[in-house]
Amino acid sequence: MLKVGLTGGYATGKSFVASELQRLGCHVIQADRLGHNVLAPEGEAYRATVEAFGPEILARDATIDRKRLGAMVFGSSALLEKLNGLVHPAVFRLEAKMLHQISTKDPKGIAVIEAAILIETGRSCHFDRLILTACSEEEQISRGMTRDHLTREEVMARLRHQMAAHYKKRFADYVIDTGLPKSETAKRVESIYRELQRVGEALQ
Repeated sequence: MLKVGLTGGYATGKSFVASELQRLGCHVIQADRLGHNVLAPEGEAYRATVEAFGPEILARDATIDRKRLGAMVFGSSALLEKLNGLVHPAVFRLEAKMLHQISTKDPKGIAVIEAAILIETGRSCHFDRLILTACSEEEQISRGMTRDHLTREEVMARLRHQMAAHYKKRFADYVIDTGLPKSETAKRVESIYRELQRVGEALQ
């Protein structure tokens, strides 16, 4: 099984690229969704996160209010690191379990892990290939404000905690400019998918 990392900064179109890769036949695991799972009341990281950040992060139904928690941690590098230390190990374990299931079911397939901070966490070296999504900062700000209903300042706070795109490009095998029309992005994704198929066949 070919293991591919899909990463990029906040609001750079990772989800769209992931959906296109899935449509083409890849097995996609979205780390953000796994993060939701481990922070759910029955999730592995729920209790430790509530204990670490207090009951004020809870909504009325006892679920973690991710927007409230995000506003807290993205204002402090120390708190963000603390949260990552609780969430990431649980996500990695769930991810490894899913990869094993995919490998067993489709040993010649392509598994794609979509995660915002693959490079920052040093995990990019564990993939056969790495795809990076990128667009202008103004595009990120506009998308973030529209999609997540954040203020410009809240989006900027998130961007400040992420590695600059020009540095990430040093690690990427493929870069997708998501500032182009979606039809152009989709063509680029399909071209990369065909290349990944060839890589996978060569490694078998």
